[in-house]
Amino acid sequence: MDIRNRIQTFIEAGRILSSFPTPTEDGTPHPLAEAALRAGAANPWFTPDNICFALNALGSSMSPGKINKWLDRYGTSLENGGSNRKTVGVVTAGNIPLAGFHDFMSVLISGHNFCGKLSGQDAVLLPAIAVVIGKINPGWNERIRFTDKPFRKPDAIIATGSGNTHRYFEYYFSRFPHIIRKNRNGIAILSGNETADELKGLASDVMLYFGLGCRSVSKIYIPHGYGINDLQPFFEPWGELIRHNKYYNNYEYQKSIRIVNKQPFHDFGNLLLIEENRLASAVSVLNFEYYTDMKKLVKEIEGQVEQIQCVVSASDPGMPFILPGTAQKPELWDYADGTDTLHFLLNEI
Repeated sequence: MDIRNRIQTFIEAGRILSSFPTPTEDGTPHPLAEAALRAGAANPWFTPDNICFALNALGSSMSPGKINKWLDRYGTSLENGGSNRKTVGVVTAGNIPLAGFHDFMSVLISGHNFCGKLSGQDAVLLPAIAVVIGKINPGWNERIRFTDKPFRKPDAIIATGSGNTHRYFEYYFSRFPHIIRKNRNGIAILSGNETADELKGLASDVMLYFGLGCRSVSKIYIPHGYGINDLQPFFEPWGELIRHNKYYNNYEYQKSIRIVNKQPFHDFGNLLLIEENRLASAVSVLNFEYYTDMKKLVKEIEGQVEQIQCVVSASDPGMPFILPGTAQKPELWDYADGTDTLHFLLNEI
């Protein structure tokens, strides 16, 4: 299967994902409609809106122009993909819908075999997409496998987990070529000059997926003197999240802890803002910290780079950044943890 064939398969799959949940031309349900219902039933955090957003965002990232832009940097390495086909074991996370899709796509587009061990929190959607891909290109049916058992002699491993599982993965998979990832967080730097649309985008970066994604903004840095409550109107459109039972329980629990401990907080009605040094925050909590000098702040952030997945800013803070509203719409070349997965698959196994 040459690279043009592989690319075309994912372009067609991208069109299907982008069209969710629209029925097909003959009126039958979308090919992923039933899987989306089962995924939501299995994991209450996977709401219909979150699943739809995830599928549409992935589909949009797989346009012909974006796939070609992603792959252009790898040159002839991709042309030779498949001539030395290996089996890559992939352990996926289940914090947001289809967190493991990029690894799935990378393994297949590089010409290797995919063997997935899926999180129990997200074990429905990726196999359903694999069925769609198998219908587009039956040659891939023999290259895709899912298992709930230990991998049997994989040639390489890609695994994503928490800080605790990261240590286990490093020990257990150390004898294989591997990429091991752990929890990271998104952060945002505000200058105080953001437009209303930019602040709406920031709110989506915080609230999408209930803040459970590794790219979700869990902490914001704001200039000294900034009125933190001025942000509240931009979070009001996300008020429906408080009606989600699991999110509401987290919100009430976190608020109760602060009240009992007499810890100051700002209550937006659907989100608590806490002045806190740590990057990671609990569900329903957004940490914030004041700064006075941008250069000093950037230096501080650079010292925590191993904990940061992305930096959101409306203007250049003097380090790599993405614009507000784009944190949950990564491009194919926005590699998790900054590790070039495709280079690993093409050159290191």
